[in-house]
Amino acid sequence: MTALTGPSGQDNARLTLPPPRMLRWEIFIVFALSLGASGLNALLSLIGSLLISQPLSSQQALLVGSLSTNSWLDLILQLVGIAEALMPVALVFYLLARSGEGPLDLGLDARQPWPDLLKGAVLAAIIGGAGLGLYLAAYHAGAELNVVPESLPAVWWRIPVLLLSAAHDGILEEVLVIGYLLRRLDQLGWTPWKAILFAAVLRGSYHLYQGFGAFVGNAVMGIIFGYLYKRWGRLMPFIIAHTLIDAVTFVGYAALVGRVGWLPKP
Repeated sequence: MTALTGPSGQDNARLTLPPPRMLRWEIFIVFALSLGASGLNALLSLIGSLLISQPLSSQQALLVGSLSTNSWLDLILQLVGIAEALMPVALVFYLLARSGEGPLDLGLDARQPWPDLLKGAVLAAIIGGAGLGLYLAAYHAGAELNVVPESLPAVWWRIPVLLLSAAHDGILEEVLVIGYLLRRLDQLGWTPWKAILFAAVLRGSYHLYQGFGAFVGNAVMGIIFGYLYKRWGRLMPFIIAHTLIDAVTFVGYAALVGRVGWLPKP
């Protein structure tokens, strides 16, 4: 088997890393404030859905919805919410900087724009298509909620906000779960596959509110992303891929819902 390497496999001698115990606490705090907490809430949400005397497929999981009946206030709330939700990324960059690391160490830069874009687009096409098929299969099997990607009003800022929401998802999840977490686990001495599987389960956990299919699909996506990240050493393709997947999901749903028979209606 080809050895898994990547940016997190660098010599740590030049870094001022805290002791392993403090690194573990750092990881716990970062995810307790972000996607780890989302995973716990998603699990509780799924339990709540299972306790309702209705099949999962008759229940809804809304991803991006209106936050106010006033259009301008709704826009402001959407933008503020996206910005606030990216603060864990700022925290991660701060913690990395304290130990002498930065975005370049994660493969987060613009030095290879076309290869990154090509890899990201191919990943988005393959994983996005497979993910749609898995969602529809799980939904019709009764193991998935009716996922409603968006329910924003038909105003001028609808598509820009959906695209920003997609970019938010790509940046937040890939920086934390692929770049930061895999790097820190490597520095703690975890084997590559152990770290990849742990990160993949975490990725699946905060999608549990959508149903079992979402957990499986996102966990598999996490394994693929983690493996390729260790091979490529570049974070940008995964941010691009994730952003494209969510952008097509949000905008495609807005364009197709009610117009095609295979897409569940809200």
